[in-house]
Amino acid sequence: MTDDEKQIRTLIERWAAAVHAGDLPTVLADHAADIVMFDVPPPEDGVRGIDAYARTWPPFFEWQAGGASFEIVDLDVTAGADVGCAHALLRCGTPDELATEPDRRLRLTIGLRRDGGRWTVTHEHHSFTLAVPDPAQG
Repeated sequence: MTDDEKQIRTLIERWAAAVHAGDLPTVLADHAADIVMFDVPPPEDGVRGIDAYARTWPPFFEWQAGGASFEIVDLDVTAGADVGCAHALLRCGTPDELATEPDRRLRLTIGLRRDGGRWTVTHEHHSFTLAVPDPAQG
């Protein structure tokens, strides 16, 4: 693993810990002013800019305060000279949700660029797979 990949991994792990803790300043710390995020809840066309991104977190923190998990299970990082990307799987859900669907994972994709010698997140995409009823379960 390169030094840049280690830096990006540390950045993402710090971000995920801050999300779990409800620590908004740290959640925002390594994000670009022009961040674009596509999230599980609306809006369909995403969230653009750090102020709009910041406004998405308080409702999530409120939901999570009821005992929900937000933890990285698997994280892969790739870094070039000026851009990097990562994809991860996270356990994200309430204890009841995770008991019912223990293998369900939140999918996370992150795009980064080097700004002034430091890595910043410019793109985030969070998604779950679509829950489709099993016809055999009738």
